[in-house]
Amino acid sequence: MTTKQPPDHGPDRLVLRNLSKRFGGTVALDQVDWSVRADEVHCLVGENGSGKSTLIKVVSGVLRPDPGGMVLIDGVEQPRMTPTLSKSLGVQVIYQDLSLFPNLSVAENIAMDQLLGPGLGRANHGKMRAAARTVLDSLEHELPLDRVVGTLPVAQRQIVAISRGLAANARLLFMDEPTASLTRSEVDRLFTLVRRLRQMDVTIVFVSHRMDEIAEIADRVSLLRDGVMSGTFDAANVTDHEMAVRLSGDKIVHTIAARPVLRDAPLLQVVDAGRDGEFSNINLTLHKGEILGLTGLLGAGRTELALSLFGMAPLDRGQVRLNGQDLRLRSNQDAINAGIAYLSEDRLSLGLNLRQSISDNVAISVLDRIAGRFGLVTAAERKSLAERWVQELDMKAEDVGAEASTLSGGNQQRVVLAKWLATDPKVLILDSPTVGVDIRNKEGIYRLVRKLAQSGVAILLISDEIPEVYFNADRVLHMKQGRIADEFIPGDVSQDQMKDSIYA
Repeated sequence: MTTKQPPDHGPDRLVLRNLSKRFGGTVALDQVDWSVRADEVHCLVGENGSGKSTLIKVVSGVLRPDPGGMVLIDGVEQPRMTPTLSKSLGVQVIYQDLSLFPNLSVAENIAMDQLLGPGLGRANHGKMRAAARTVLDSLEHELPLDRVVGTLPVAQRQIVAISRGLAANARLLFMDEPTASLTRSEVDRLFTLVRRLRQMDVTIVFVSHRMDEIAEIADRVSLLRDGVMSGTFDAANVTDHEMAVRLSGDKIVHTIAARPVLRDAPLLQVVDAGRDGEFSNINLTLHKGEILGLTGLLGAGRTELALSLFGMAPLDRGQVRLNGQDLRLRSNQDAINAGIAYLSEDRLSLGLNLRQSISDNVAISVLDRIAGRFGLVTAAERKSLAERWVQELDMKAEDVGAEASTLSGGNQQRVVLAKWLATDPKVLILDSPTVGVDIRNKEGIYRLVRKLAQSGVAILLISDEIPEVYFNADRVLHMKQGRIADEFIPGDVSQDQMKDSIYA
C-alpha cells in the first residue's frame, strides 16, 4: 500500500452553502454546507439513501437546488447550474454504470466531444484517435483504440470513462462507487490512477462505503446522513467505528443471525439453470424458513437470476422446483400463482407507484382476492387491507389514503413489502431491500425479515453489501461471472475472510 502524503491546504474547488433539495415530502438534502479542496482526494460517505446521488446531480446541473442554496466552482458562484455549464467548468461524473457507448470504439468513447462537436460534417476519426492517445499517454495507460468498448473488462472500461472525462478537461471528477465491480488487484491499479489524477491537478470526489478503501485513498472524508452533512475529517484521524456511529447516529452492534443449516427437503430447488449471456449452471436450494444470502460484485448476474425466478426473464435451460414440483415460469403471474414474490432493487420504478395511495399500492397484487361478487374492490376493502399491514410492519403513516411519495424511504420499502406479503408467498426474493433506507430503518427491515423467516417464509436475500448478508443470512452464496463460486456459513468464516474471497 502506498502511503498518502496529505497536501498543503489549497484553495477550494467546490463549495456548497445552505444547499437543500426536496422531492415532495422527502428531504434529500438539508442545508448542506460542504467544500472540496483543489488538491485532494475527498471521500463522500453515506448509507444508501443518504443524499449522495442527489448532491452529485445538483453539482453536475442535472437537478436544481431549492431556493437559497449556493454552488461555487473555483470561487465563482453559479446561480443556474446546467449540465452544459457544469461540464464547461470541468465537472465530470463517472457513475457506476460508466455511461459508455458499448458499440463504439475506445477512441470514439474517449473523444466523444470531438465526435459530437459543432457542425454536421463527418467525424474525424484521425483526430479522435490522436486525442484519445494523448489522454491515455498522460495517464500512462495502454488500451487498444479500435477495440469495441463493450468487449472490454470492467476495469478497462473504467479507464475509458476516466479518460473521457480528462478529454473534456475535467477539473472536478466525481467517481460514484468506482470499486463496486472490481477485484482487489484492479482496485490497487485504480488507486494508482487516482493518485496520478491528483498530480495532474484533477480534484477527485470518491464516493464509497468501503471503510478500508477510504483509509487508503482519501485525504479527507465527509459523512452524509439523511441529507445532512454530519462532518468532514482528516481520513487518517477517523476510525471505521467512528464513521459507522456517525453515519447511523446510534451505536449499532451487529450480531450473526445464522442458524444451523437445514437438512430437510428444500422448498425451492434451482437445477442447472441458465440464461444466455447472463448466468449458467446455477444450482441452489432454499428451505422453508431459511434466509439464503446471495452476493457478489456488480454485474455478477444476481438480479438477472432473481428476474428469472420471478418469471420476468424465462430460463433458456434448467429447472425450478417448488415442493418437488416443476414450475413453468413464463411470466411474473406464473411466479405469483406459485407463491413466489419479488421485491425489486428499484422500488421507485418497479415496485411502487408514488402518486397512488398507500392502500392502492398494497392492494394492487391481490385485487382478485379482495374483489366482491361483481369483481369490484371497494375503498373500504383496500383501506382495511392497508391498515392491517401498516400495523403489522410498523409503518409511520397517519393515513393509508396518503400518496406513497409522502413517506420516507424506509416506509416506502415497507409498502412494497406489504404488497407482496399480502399475496401470502412461500418464497420471498429480496433484491437489495435496504437501498435508499437509512441505517436505523435498515435494522427494522432486518428484524422484519427474520420474523418472516421464523414464520416459515423462505427468503432469498440479494445484496452487494457483504455485512447485510453476513449478519442476516443463514447461508451465503457468492455469485461470480454468472456462476455460483462459493458457499459460506457466517460464523464458520469471518466477514473479512468472506470479503477477501469475494474481492479476490
